[in-house]
Amino acid sequence: MELETMRPTPTWDGAGYEDSLDVWSALADDIVVKVWGGDWCKDCRSQLPDFGAALEQAEVDEVEHYPVEKEDDGSKVGPGVEEYGIEYIPTVVVEDADTGEELARFVEEEDRPIAVWLADQLEQYV
Repeated sequence: MELETMRPTPTWDGAGYEDSLDVWSALADDIVVKVWGGDWCKDCRSQLPDFGAALEQAEVDEVEHYPVEKEDDGSKVGPGVEEYGIEYIPTVVVEDADTGEELARFVEEEDRPIAVWLADQLEQYV
């Protein structure tokens, strides 16, 4: 199942994000991006569409969606939640496509957009 919130923002403009997009483009064939989120989640609705647009512009094709639901006690349930220790969403894990090694992880919110924050973490692999 695809996350609606990962549908790229149609008006997103990569101007000003060239350095981040360069990192994503350089790694596009070597990574898998795993996204946990919920279409019901306010943070996901505000952050993931621009992230989806950045991945689309950088031509990152290996993007896996993991829809998450929230239990009454606030815990998260869904595919891969336990395996990856997902507590907050959105969570984005970037793995090496060949080895499955986790290269970077974004959890819920940072002081920069998801694509920029992760590109800073991934730059060492370019």
